[in-house]
Amino acid sequence: MALLIWTMVGLALWHFTVFLPDNFWGGIVGAFCGALVGSIVFGLLINLGIPSEDDTNLLTGFEAIPGALAGMGFIWWLGLRQIREAGGTPAHFGSH
Repeated sequence: MALLIWTMVGLALWHFTVFLPDNFWGGIVGAFCGALVGSIVFGLLINLGIPSEDDTNLLTGFEAIPGALAGMGFIWWLGLRQIREAGGTPAHFGSH
């Protein structure tokens, strides 16, 4: 059950990337992968495995937030690096 919760929290946080400039490596799909992988890996690391159904509570959802943000941040950083190496300029907030 915890794995499902971590996945859903990562998916929910990914939806907010629509408000960010598209500087993610792989675009919106890269941000999606970063959010899901980050939330699941972070949840596994702090619990040292998948908790049983009896150990799943409201705080299980909050465990995924730092991982999802870190995963998306890492994909953002990779995207910026790729853009700069190609000689382009990253998108900025408010630019269309």
